[in-house]
Amino acid sequence: MTFDALNLNKPLLNALNDLGYTTPTLIQERVFPVVMSGQDVCGIAQTGTGKTFAYLLPSLRQYQFSKEHQVQILIIVPTRELVVQVVDSIKQLSTYLNLMVVGVYGGVNLKTQLAEVQQGADILVATPGRLVDFLTNGALKMKSLKKLVIDEVDEMLNLGFRAQLNVILDLLPPKRQNLLFSATMTDEVEQLIGKYFANPVRVEAAPVGTPLENIEQKGYEVPNFYTKVNLLKLLLEQNPAMTKVLVFTATKQLADDLYDQLSDDYLDQIGIIHSNKSQNARFNAVDQFKAGTYRILIATDLVARGIDVADVSHVINFDAPDAPENYIHRIGRTGRADKKGIAITFITEADQAPIAPIEALMKYQIPREPLPEQLIISTELTEAEQPKVHMKIVEVKAPKREDVGPAFHEKLAKNQKVNVRRDYEAEKRLKYGRPIKRSGKK
Repeated sequence: MTFDALNLNKPLLNALNDLGYTTPTLIQERVFPVVMSGQDVCGIAQTGTGKTFAYLLPSLRQYQFSKEHQVQILIIVPTRELVVQVVDSIKQLSTYLNLMVVGVYGGVNLKTQLAEVQQGADILVATPGRLVDFLTNGALKMKSLKKLVIDEVDEMLNLGFRAQLNVILDLLPPKRQNLLFSATMTDEVEQLIGKYFANPVRVEAAPVGTPLENIEQKGYEVPNFYTKVNLLKLLLEQNPAMTKVLVFTATKQLADDLYDQLSDDYLDQIGIIHSNKSQNARFNAVDQFKAGTYRILIATDLVARGIDVADVSHVINFDAPDAPENYIHRIGRTGRADKKGIAITFITEADQAPIAPIEALMKYQIPREPLPEQLIISTELTEAEQPKVHMKIVEVKAPKREDVGPAFHEKLAKNQKVNVRRDYEAEKRLKYGRPIKRSGKK
């Protein structure tokens, strides 16, 4: 099937033609007619399968021009990077349409964004926290809302946005079409659907956890952090095909540590993004990576779903993710749009535990590769890798009540006070040999 076979209008077909897209992906093909029918939709699809266009194409097809430019389509996404990505996709598809799109997210001045929204927005893309700010202070009116899209809902719930989503859904007008997209169907997602959706049609593009066929996976078993660093440097040095390398770490601290280890050798070719970085620094790093200025981009799972970069040649799992689903999202950054990609995972002894459920989810064992002969195996350990010394704590037991004596005791004889009538005259005679008497005053 081609896009011409879908019920798209000329402006959208022309925009797709300009972008070089001719064939819809499986999720795009299946979602389009359901959205056009007006039913609620629950789309299950992995990262990299074209979910964004899957909900944008039918939504833009049904968009109706209004001079008032009030929000008709509301799209909620978990991260700032994803807001920018979706806004860019809308602008690409609406080249031949007369509409206004605005993206809002936290971390920047609220008044500036509010002024932009009040100038007019047919489509609003927002993170949950910033959208709550707009709705609760009455600055944003939703009386013209027709479609609500919640993208990456499982990640939103993982990030703790359940309360904000409940507030938003309670404040929106009930008469609307709901489109929900998720990579995994968790109990929390099911509860959200049951409470706010009206018998949504489930559209699944691929079974959850199925590895993408056009991604080659491999793993290297290594002993520690510094050997991982040496292996990454060696792979980058020996393989010129590693042109755009996205490296995922488990924590922000590990991302910073890895950046410090690589920055001297790849000074102008490496960027880093995580939640502690400023908004401008995060956007700049992604832009430089997209443009090809940066060969390497180090990231944490928080932004794994907010990065849409064409032609990522390799994804490196420097650390195994805690959640098995996050592995799927990570490797989905490469091998996009029917192109081949390579995902490499570094596996230490500590990583063995999270790797097992990942392979169980995929029903696929990651092939292990032999370590290169030139690899330097480091014996240096980080503080976190140092063996822990466990001190035995001896508990002092309090005596039982029946073994405890009274709470008082007799004083020593010298400390005892006895009321005795003293004979001062006898005491003086004993001391001086005669009684001492005071003479009377004259």
